[in-house]
Amino acid sequence: MKKLLLVALLAIGTSAMSFAQGGPGGGGRGGRTPEAQLEALKAAVTGITADQSTKIMAIYTASTKKSDSIRTAANGDFQAMGPAMQAVRTDANAKVKALLTADQQKQFDAIPQRGFGGGPGGGGAPGGGAPRN
Repeated sequence: MKKLLLVALLAIGTSAMSFAQGGPGGGGRGGRTPEAQLEALKAAVTGITADQSTKIMAIYTASTKKSDSIRTAANGDFQAMGPAMQAVRTDANAKVKALLTADQQKQFDAIPQRGFGGGPGGGGAPGGGAPRN
């Protein structure tokens, strides 16, 4: 339980710092790379197989491409991109969860999910307000 809490806090802290600085690598991406997402998942969910990893990486890569195109189209308008980004995350989470065993799904459900809308693990301002600049 302590390990899961530490992983969750680390993920939240890292995403908050990354978001505040305009994203990692200077590429304007506000989220984590697909590789980082997979590693965080492996740290929080035990028993991820090589086959699951390959399929999950494909899901995270496609999700990242969709998110990047949404960010580009929104041109910095966080109010416009928030719902679309949440839909991409929800879709990716559902696809990942479908690949997991029942025990892994329980562990996955215990992970705070990131998002713009505040709430548990939310990447936006507390209470779901607009991000602060």
